Amino acid sequence: MTSPRPRVLITGASRGIGHALAVLLASRGWEVIGVARNVPGTFPGQFIACDLVSPGALAGLAASVADGPALTGLVNNFGLARHEMLGDVTWPEFSSVLTANLQPALQLAQAALPGMRAAGHGRIVHVTSMVTRGHPFRTSYAAAKAALESLARTIAVEEAGNGITANAVAPGPTATELFRVNNPAGSPGEHRYLAQVPMGRLADPAEIAHAIAFLLSPEAGFITGHTLFVDGGAGLGR
Repeated sequence: MTSPRPRVLITGASRGIGHALAVLLASRGWEVIGVARNVPGTFPGQFIACDLVSPGALAGLAASVADGPALTGLVNNFGLARHEMLGDVTWPEFSSVLTANLQPALQLAQAALPGMRAAGHGRIVHVTSMVTRGHPFRTSYAAAKAALESLARTIAVEEAGNGITANAVAPGPTATELFRVNNPAGSPGEHRYLAQVPMGRLADPAEIAHAIAFLLSPEAGFITGHTLFVDGGAGLGR
């Protein structure tokens, strides 16, 4: 009997790292479900348009995950950042960034875990950031991503006996579409980022996707509660 294809849900899948991961996993035979607010022009699987910062839309998505076929993998890639100095951060702004980054990851994990437990297998990966090592102008974002890494460790401990792993991938500066809008090639912004990276270049989204795909694979079955920094050495010495 043919085994069912592994199923993965990827948030923030319309572009950048999420889209690169969707293309990679589809090429390896995964059934891919992408989620983002805007539908991309092309997508290698099912796509669900959902505003993840809307509590009602998120609750509806979580209910469909809980009621649907079990997921093999869940990749929480959606995130929201804000450029800010610590002294200027207000509590409403801080809490809004935490909510945007953490609530989808929490609710979708809660929805996916019962099916994973029943299957005796599951992979959860949170996409975080090298800014958790310390970075200026990212007070709220760094705190949110650090909390995601902590959430992955808690899931790892609680679910290890159920065949479920939970890890995080922390990218360094990556040449996504959004990055290029804010930091064109040759710009002072690009130069500032490159100055942080010993390898002297930006990551390609596909490189981050390959790291995530590894943690989703059977070969990574004994890795859990780990944060994998894919940053060209940018986090060294921090």
